[in-house]
Amino acid sequence: MPPTGIVKYHVKLSFDVDGLVEKADIIGAIFGQTEGLLGPEMNLNELQKVSKVGRIEVNTTATSTQTKGDALLPMSTDINTAALIAAAIESIDKVGPFQANFKLEGIEDVRSAKKKEIVDRARDIVQKWSTKTISEGDEMLKDVSEGGGSGKLSTFGKEKLACGSGVFDSPWIILVEGRADVINLLRAGFDNALAIEGARIDESIKELCSSKSKVVAFLDGDRAGGFILKELKALVNIDVVHRAPEGVEVEELTPIQIVEILKDTAEDMKKETVKPKLQDPKDEPIANVAKKVYPDLNESLEAVALDEGLNELFKVPVSEVVGKLSPGSGIKYLVLDGIITQRLIDAAKEAGIECVIGHRMANLKSTDGLVLKTFTELGVA
Repeated sequence: MPPTGIVKYHVKLSFDVDGLVEKADIIGAIFGQTEGLLGPEMNLNELQKVSKVGRIEVNTTATSTQTKGDALLPMSTDINTAALIAAAIESIDKVGPFQANFKLEGIEDVRSAKKKEIVDRARDIVQKWSTKTISEGDEMLKDVSEGGGSGKLSTFGKEKLACGSGVFDSPWIILVEGRADVINLLRAGFDNALAIEGARIDESIKELCSSKSKVVAFLDGDRAGGFILKELKALVNIDVVHRAPEGVEVEELTPIQIVEILKDTAEDMKKETVKPKLQDPKDEPIANVAKKVYPDLNESLEAVALDEGLNELFKVPVSEVVGKLSPGSGIKYLVLDGIITQRLIDAAKEAGIECVIGHRMANLKSTDGLVLKTFTELGVA
């Protein structure tokens, strides 16, 4: 089809001819025997000139006495015109001297197929991009598993199943399918995952699960994940079930996606195990700061900087906050809807900030004299 034509439909026909003919004979019959049937404006030659019909593609197979095949007409007309052309071609009863029969097999809307391809490709791009690209927020979450002490990869039981080091003393446990899942959860700040790795659930795993106040299953979003869930439920008392999105494995999720999936369960456990209270009277001024900004800041993934008079200096996404910190900025309090990481502390110290408040802290090597508090410690969350 000329470059100005935009194909909308593919008209697909099959044919059989009682004799031996060539592709050129089929095309000649299509043009010749439809000419004049529908008026000059629908003559195939004229439609080709104005880019309404593209090059007709014909495939043939022949025996000693018969020729069969199919024809495809790319068209940029409306559907009614495409249907009329198809009906006209079906009326062809001879190719050369031989009896012939043409049958419409279908009219395909090329744009619908293309839209599906675009949507499928877009999903693929999003998945690969989110999996391969480590954002600023991902790096902050990753710091949780890099700070030494807890949050490290370990093993459990005689099968040496991969697990996070928090499995042994955490009040709750997350059962996942494999070692890669455990590592990915560590990146997201969850060190209480245990990989069953297709192993038979022995008594030691059952005992471990029974010692926890909550057992969570976090499985792949495929059919195999469904089978594994059935097996787990038959062997262990599962309190909560989480699945990755359909067709996605837990190991493919970004840390932020993992946090989003598990956040409600984690919050529930925090409420069960932590009773917020102000143990130090000196925390009251800081708690007042947290109470002021928490309602608008919570679940926003943003950070707010306040001066000594509690005036807002700026509010930015957590992923951008480190870049906004500089000496002489006048910031006294930095409050964020996220995790307090070593990288953030280093930047805050250089900027002269006195206090940082967040949801939780990574395993920190040095606090550099900063006052660090969580919303839970201050009785806000």
